[in-house]
Amino acid sequence: MKSTVLVAVAAALLAGCSVPSAPPGTTASSPLATTTSTAATTATATTTATASLSPTPTVAPCTAEAAALPLSRQAGQLVMVGVGVRLTAAQRAAITTQHLGSAIVMGATPGGVKGVARLTKALRGLGGDTGMLVAADQEGGLVQRLKGAGFGTVPSAVRQAKLSDAELTRQATGWGRAMAKAGVLLNLAPVADVVPASSRTTNQPIAKLGRGYGSDPAKVSAKVAAFSRGMDAAGVAVAVKHFPGLGAVRGNTDFATRVVDRTTTATSPLLRPFRDAVRDGAQAVMVSSAYYAKIDAGHPAVHSAKVIGLLRDEGFDRVVVSDDLGAAAALRSVPVGKRAVRFVAAGGDLVLTVDAATAGPMASALLKQAKADPEFAAKVTASAARVLALKASLGLYRCA
Repeated sequence: MKSTVLVAVAAALLAGCSVPSAPPGTTASSPLATTTSTAATTATATTTATASLSPTPTVAPCTAEAAALPLSRQAGQLVMVGVGVRLTAAQRAAITTQHLGSAIVMGATPGGVKGVARLTKALRGLGGDTGMLVAADQEGGLVQRLKGAGFGTVPSAVRQAKLSDAELTRQATGWGRAMAKAGVLLNLAPVADVVPASSRTTNQPIAKLGRGYGSDPAKVSAKVAAFSRGMDAAGVAVAVKHFPGLGAVRGNTDFATRVVDRTTTATSPLLRPFRDAVRDGAQAVMVSSAYYAKIDAGHPAVHSAKVIGLLRDEGFDRVVVSDDLGAAAALRSVPVGKRAVRFVAAGGDLVLTVDAATAGPMASALLKQAKADPEFAAKVTASAARVLALKASLGLYRCA
């Protein structure tokens, strides 16, 4: 884990949940339903967070406001752009010209909490009246984007798994408070991928990097819930990732052009942590860019209506965010604009790109497709409403 190879891998990684009330429509007969939940009631705490999660964030009040926005601004709400702590002229231009509503902090973060707080303040100034949602990969271990004074060291999921649920929630609350103080209110974590025992030595994206909570779906679910409760108590939303799971694959989608899961089905026990998180009111779920041969062999998950439909068809009406669509090798053969259009067409909401140069073309492609196709335009409006609702739950925006 301390080798230079793994450090390099960690620097390139982007893999991108709170637990308020359960979304409607989830039934015991559905693939993502369960009769029991491993997550306890959402913890409450007095924190130094800059925003507090709404206990019942809902899309309905934001729908009319999303529809009232110009189509170009609706499209902008659907793109999350990668930025460094020091904003470049190109990043500023992409945000303002394309009306981008979200950003993800990448690279080193000199200055710790104070340095990142200056960044988020600058981003809010560029975000306009729809607010700016700022996210980071703050899993722990090799994937901890926010570092320096005030952030401390977040242990890897492998180490977190050794903590009691109560202790993990306590520590996650502290990690979340630091994020909230810095103005980063969406954590692209925790990792809910279950690594089967037979894959521990071959699984590159999760097991080999110490990013998973284990091989027992029930234990992984409990740790995901404990981590999420801590973030929730700090006023930070989380995006459970990487649906429907990267635990049973070999290759890493950041570097391999085609990663295929040949075993996971729509009703696989490996989906339990995601299923429980959805039941417990997860505000966001990140979808992987791998292929799932037994769910939809013809499309990567981020472009699969069948995969995203496992969430949507069962009542999950909150934010579905993509894994990186900008720099990941898994999508390299697809034109930049089509990567974004296909994700939204399949039911996704928030297009994540760590490459700022691709953000503008992605937003433009979404706008162009929406102007040409009323059905797609309706999807853009619905997705913009979900993003605004997430912002509203974090105190970044207010829906009437």
